[in-house]
Amino acid sequence: MSTVTIIGAGNMGSAIAWRVVAGGNDAQVLTRQPVKVAIPGATHGTVGDPLAGDIVVLAVPFGAVAELLAQYEGQFDGKVLVDLTNPLDFETFDSLVVPVGSSAAEVIAQAVPGASVLKAFNTNFAATLTSGEVGGEPTSVLVAGDDADAKSALVSVVEAGGLRAVDAGSLKRAHELEALGFLQLTLAAAEKTSWTGGFGLTA
Repeated sequence: MSTVTIIGAGNMGSAIAWRVVAGGNDAQVLTRQPVKVAIPGATHGTVGDPLAGDIVVLAVPFGAVAELLAQYEGQFDGKVLVDLTNPLDFETFDSLVVPVGSSAAEVIAQAVPGASVLKAFNTNFAATLTSGEVGGEPTSVLVAGDDADAKSALVSVVEAGGLRAVDAGSLKRAHELEALGFLQLTLAAAEKTSWTGGFGLTA
């Protein structure tokens, strides 16, 4: 059994916490303000509380990440740190705010070298995590990272929760995953696709 700490209880954080619990693992959900609706089976706390999980999911906008990393300085060491952000410029909705050729996940990895940083969930909408399917196929969670053991730990949690996990390669592939997430968000915002749909993989 694994314990997963999810920082943030918006649509994505709540959906991930629900899947963690559904898979028989423990979920700790930390938020700035008390959650309006408790997630059944999860423990709840506030940002600043000790991190109970060996896996920590940053379910917050990219703009909030730097503050969290500073607040928990040193406490991510030895943990699997999962970044699901898509670092969009929300003023223009037409570009990313990380260096060209890089990614939010790589920026985070440089800031917390003691953690095993993974990129995951950024190509999923919360609705497909909750429903467990995209276009009749199981929802696929793409996972990129350099630490094989960290990947294995997250993949086990994802699969226990009833979703499909796919190894997308090294952390460098986070660049492509964020481009895919960017495209998916812009298509949904332009009503070219639904927020309840998304990209899926077929065998």
